[in-house]
Amino acid sequence: MKYVLDTNAFSALMQGQAAAVDRLAAVSRGDVSVPQPVLAEIAYGIERLPHSRRRLALQERFDLLRSQLLRCPWTDEVSEAFGRIKSALEKRGQRIEDFDAAIAAHAVATGATLVSANLRQMTRVPGLRTEDWLKRVD
Repeated sequence: MKYVLDTNAFSALMQGQAAAVDRLAAVSRGDVSVPQPVLAEIAYGIERLPHSRRRLALQERFDLLRSQLLRCPWTDEVSEAFGRIKSALEKRGQRIEDFDAAIAAHAVATGATLVSANLRQMTRVPGLRTEDWLKRVD
C-alpha cells in the first residue's frame, strides 16, 4: 500500500510521536511520500518562529525527515484531481482549503492512502482513502 503524508502526520513524525513513528517503521519507506504543499506548510511554520534553539531543533528534524522520505510529485493528474476535489466539495457547500485539497489530490491521483489526523475534513473528499497514524493501534 502507498501512503501520502498530510502536514499533521509529517509534524507528528518530526515531534517523535510514538504512534506515528511506530506506524512509519511498520511500512516500507519506499511506500511513503510527501507532497510539496506539506513541505511548504512546515517550512512556513518554522520560518514564523523567532530565532531560538527550538527553531533550530525543528529545522534540523525537518531536514532529517525530509531527507529520508520520497516526494510525491505534482503532476498533471494531481492538478486534475485537485480540480475535481475542489469542485465536488464546493458544489456540496463544503469548501476546503487549497493546500488541503492539493494534499488530498496527491493521494487520490496516485491511488495512495492519505495519512492524516484531519479526518473530519479529509473524509469528505470523494475517492480519498485515509488513515490516522497519530492514534495508537494495539
